[in-house]
Amino acid sequence: MRQFRIEEHPILDVPLLDLVSFYFNNEKLKARKGEMISSALIANGINVFGHHHKDGSAQGIFCANGQCAKCTVIANGIAVKSCMTPVCENMIVQSAEGLAKLAEDVEAQEFHPIEEVSCDVLIIGGGPAGLSAATELGKHNVDTLLIDDKNALGGKLVLQTHKFFGSEEDSRAGTRGHHIGKILAEELAQYSSVRTWVNSTALFVFSDKKVGVLKEGVYKLVSPQRILNAAGAREKFLRFPGNKLARIYGAGAFQTLVNRDLVRPTQRLFIIGGGNVGLIAGYHALQAGIEVVGLAEAMPACGGYKVHADKLRRFGVPIYTSHSILCANGDETVESITITQVDEHFKAIKGSEKTFACDTILIAVGLDSLSEFTQEAEMAGIPVDSAGDALEIAEASSAMFNGKIAGLKIAKAVKGNTVEDIPDAWYSKAEVLKAHPGAIKEYQQLGSESGVMPVIHCLQEIPCNPCTTVCPTNSIQTEDGSLLSLPRYTGSCIGCGKCLLICPGLAITLVDYRKDAKNPIVTIAYEISNIEVKEGDTRVLCDIDAEELGEYTVESVTEYKKQHTSLVRFKVPSAIARRVAGFRVQDMAVSAALPEAIVPQILNDDAMVCLCERVTVGEVRSLIRKGINDLNQIKAITRAGMGPCGAKTCEVLIKSLLREEGVPVSDVVPNTKRPIFVEVPLGTFPGGGDK
Repeated sequence: MRQFRIEEHPILDVPLLDLVSFYFNNEKLKARKGEMISSALIANGINVFGHHHKDGSAQGIFCANGQCAKCTVIANGIAVKSCMTPVCENMIVQSAEGLAKLAEDVEAQEFHPIEEVSCDVLIIGGGPAGLSAATELGKHNVDTLLIDDKNALGGKLVLQTHKFFGSEEDSRAGTRGHHIGKILAEELAQYSSVRTWVNSTALFVFSDKKVGVLKEGVYKLVSPQRILNAAGAREKFLRFPGNKLARIYGAGAFQTLVNRDLVRPTQRLFIIGGGNVGLIAGYHALQAGIEVVGLAEAMPACGGYKVHADKLRRFGVPIYTSHSILCANGDETVESITITQVDEHFKAIKGSEKTFACDTILIAVGLDSLSEFTQEAEMAGIPVDSAGDALEIAEASSAMFNGKIAGLKIAKAVKGNTVEDIPDAWYSKAEVLKAHPGAIKEYQQLGSESGVMPVIHCLQEIPCNPCTTVCPTNSIQTEDGSLLSLPRYTGSCIGCGKCLLICPGLAITLVDYRKDAKNPIVTIAYEISNIEVKEGDTRVLCDIDAEELGEYTVESVTEYKKQHTSLVRFKVPSAIARRVAGFRVQDMAVSAALPEAIVPQILNDDAMVCLCERVTVGEVRSLIRKGINDLNQIKAITRAGMGPCGAKTCEVLIKSLLREEGVPVSDVVPNTKRPIFVEVPLGTFPGGGDK
């Protein structure tokens, strides 16, 4: 069977395949040793893992983070989430078709003592916030246990191949995310007072002040004096006709496949959502050799950084603002998407529909904080703090810094006055790092057309400063010295190109008039080396708005292997030199709409609001219109929220329906949460491991 793996990547090293054999529905397949079942299946071209027992619709993968249950399979006789279960040699995997049947004759379960562990501080989550907090606690010799449900620390940093924004001093701006994750984990390893458990999931914070943890399949109890919730966030889903088809991914699942597991899950991708997550995922797709058909954003402008959106447009990816998804089309898996223009009330404008052929839809419409552990700890009476996305949705640079603050705060609470106070400047910096994109300004007016100079195409106020830190002549400074103000060229450029190599947004070019003032050389930073650009090639150059400036010949290409970046040079007329912001990579034909739009015959009320129990929008809406505003009552009548994901996806969608129907948030009766965070085989709890 053909393998859908990434064999060449411009940023990531592609290791030699260490393969094992496993079986899926009696077919022998090959998997990378230790990879998750879901990744192994997709790498073998299998995108439908089974069919739902209620309506027979295809089941695949959505979150790849253990939050939903779409990817459930039977592995060696046990129902598991395929995205969280590694393949082992000769594993027998089967589709979870129909309802599981209980064995008629069940052996008596032998109980074993459950190991109990104590610590001063339990940190739930080993991402940027958890690692930064743990390092501060380690510095102050605080007895700390950090747990994470993945097999390596770093959280979402592991999935980020782009260079980070933020402060070079405080959040390593200019360094790629997956490198930052390794750096933070290595820094933490030097502190003996901090223990780390990977492959360990927090299940619940119980009223007796103990935390149930599933460590490597074995149930343990942890008794902490304090808890830091740094568990991150889960991705939001959308309701639209066709939302139950397979090959609809969250951005995290997509990045997990392409950047962690080096699996190519799609040939043609369409993205819904123009925040940083969606924009960055589009860039990651291009780096993985995937065609990005387009991106739709319901707001009049993308909510992510302008430099991210500009970069995608220049590479040839159209961005449709004031557009949203109307429906996904296909039999079992996505075959095309129909988008529509929306008005100021986000209502579809009839006649504006466009349909695009694609095999995968990526949903990137925001995140919800994983606040469960905070709420449980508060009810149990355990002192608890939150950091990162579990506290507030923001960039990873912000998560690192507010994790650092949380760590020092907790250290002081544990150790008292032996720990220094948190500097006021830290709180100010934290506010800056989490700031939303600010004002968009005009280009800097540069001097005469002579010498060599950087042209800065970063026109939006965002927290970012690495270009100011690498210039050997201090020729780039922010307008007022603050992290949020725009970088400006102040003179004395020597043409070294360091600012181009470090800029996270690829938003600086270099214009060199020294050899020919009428036809200067423009240098552009380029990171998608698997789409080769070499001397003598021609490329369509674009301005910041992706408007064509003409086709020009590549004069030279210099590779900087350490930075995984090339500097590509073009000779152009001086009239356009300062306007050049990049060049097109993807052919425009990739993004052509189909001749006729596919408009759904089914209504929006037929879309699914609960994928686990197959409850439609219309079923829930009718109850709301009867005056029901209690999520528990809606659950009792429809079963929405009773499925294996534990209402992690549908609760948000039901709340949005309540808002649409005019029910105030204060009138909504919240859902009663289950006593564990994720589903666990019952045989685990007697202390004998995964039975």
